[in-house]
Amino acid sequence: MSDCADMSPYLSRCHSCRVESGCFMMYDRSNYMGNQYFFRRGEYADYMSMFGMSDCIRSCRMIPMHRGSFRMRIYEKENFMGQMYEMMDDCDNIMDRYHMSHCQSCHVMDGHWLMYEQPHYRGKMSYFRPGEYRSFRDMGGMKFMSTRRINDSLNFSRPNHETYAGDLFGSSGQSAGSRIGLSPPDTATALCSTSYMLSSTGVLSPILTVIFYEDRNFQGRSYECMSDCGDFSSYMSRCHSCKVESGCWMMYDRPNYMGNQYFFRRGDYADYMSMFGMNDCIRSCRMIPMYRGSYRMRIYERENFMGQMYELTDDCDNTMDRYRMSHCQSCHVMDGHWLMYEQPQYKGRMWYFRPGEYRSFSNMGGMRFMSMRRIMDSWY
Repeated sequence: MSDCADMSPYLSRCHSCRVESGCFMMYDRSNYMGNQYFFRRGEYADYMSMFGMSDCIRSCRMIPMHRGSFRMRIYEKENFMGQMYEMMDDCDNIMDRYHMSHCQSCHVMDGHWLMYEQPHYRGKMSYFRPGEYRSFRDMGGMKFMSTRRINDSLNFSRPNHETYAGDLFGSSGQSAGSRIGLSPPDTATALCSTSYMLSSTGVLSPILTVIFYEDRNFQGRSYECMSDCGDFSSYMSRCHSCKVESGCWMMYDRPNYMGNQYFFRRGDYADYMSMFGMNDCIRSCRMIPMYRGSYRMRIYERENFMGQMYELTDDCDNTMDRYRMSHCQSCHVMDGHWLMYEQPQYKGRMWYFRPGEYRSFSNMGGMRFMSMRRIMDSWY
């Protein structure tokens, strides 16, 4: 029902799957590495033949449902240099539309996207969620030629019995004209099946929800949110209270997931600005997927994974006391979702870290983290 960085503790192999609800990215290597494949709701009796895969699924990542606008800027060169174009819809050929032979960096402001190495959504793909991507070198040097939005109709709608593989998945193993069957799952079988079945929060657990209000004490207009939101201004001019109905969320005091970060778990926040000492109200929010499994993170004394390294599998309230490390400047999150704090004992400003490599904290306001804790499933 959430991200899984390594399926080997649960299954020695995986040759078929049933997606009960939602959209997932599947990877043929552990820790979200290797080739990527997009799966939406449906049955996949032999997905390796379907997508021309040489190895089975080793890890998977849930794609949060997004309702709202889509916005992404693509750049001709690394580090947001060269020609720039802003996109708000699908593009089947970057060369034809923008006369750009390829793009080498991008900034995703709103929504979740798939980018493909060939025009017309073909070839290898990569999943992009909101954030800055200064270089595609760590993606095997891929040069993307087409882009597509992952909209909410793909997340929870039931697909047609027959769909074209190229239209949905852009598989490099099959042409766009290869037909695949996506029979709707049998509910009785799904409810009695093994716990290893891939499933999103839409059917077997509650959808994560937060309700924002214009004024304190839950007064004024409200806006109900069930996924990431890059900018509240389209829905309300201000927000001074909220109710987290379910789940855990990161809130930001600037649009596009920028500025100071604040962690909200289930509960009522009648005046959160006073509670957290905030100078400005919430401007954007990000849903934290529920995670069940082991936690693992490596912290490094210097940037680019240099200097002393320590591996954490549980909370650490003071890196200086435990490791004699005055601060860390890079990290690699292998499993689980974490919060890191600039002061010991989980105090001061915080930052949310999901699985991935973080080579430098210089773009985080020069923060030097001194304590870190796991975001546990019991908090949901």
